[in-house]
Amino acid sequence: MRKAIFPGSFDPITLGHEDIINRAISLFDEIVIAIGVNAEKKYMFSLEDRKRFIEETFKNEPKVKVVTYEGLTIDLCHRLKADFILRGLRNPADFEFEKAIAHTNRKLSKIETVFLLTAARTSFISSSIVRDVLRNGGEYEILVPKAVRVNEK
Repeated sequence: MRKAIFPGSFDPITLGHEDIINRAISLFDEIVIAIGVNAEKKYMFSLEDRKRFIEETFKNEPKVKVVTYEGLTIDLCHRLKADFILRGLRNPADFEFEKAIAHTNRKLSKIETVFLLTAARTSFISSSIVRDVLRNGGEYEILVPKAVRVNEK
């Protein structure tokens, strides 16, 4: 079974994340979206809300599971018997940052990282941009899946 972990804070999940996951579904038997918990980080959305946003977005996709975790992603991979880490790349800066992490993960665990390039139509979107637009009353709804559109709840 080809199982991949897609780690991140997903604060919130964006259309870019959704695109990467949808395109990865054909590559893996299971994709575990792993919401990392970092006590040092201040999140806009609660862990429960972030998990709900993702579960709602992929409610009709049986290959997608959602978990939360603390600690190293490679430790989660071992616990869940996943052989791959899935990451999306928007730009060269993402690549340089992710490359170092991928090399470290492979050195420590032999777990391979699979990179997918974001679609051109979503390559500019990041969770931090969404949070900034949201904080300032902008039209964030065009950047996130429907489940994140908090004003429609």
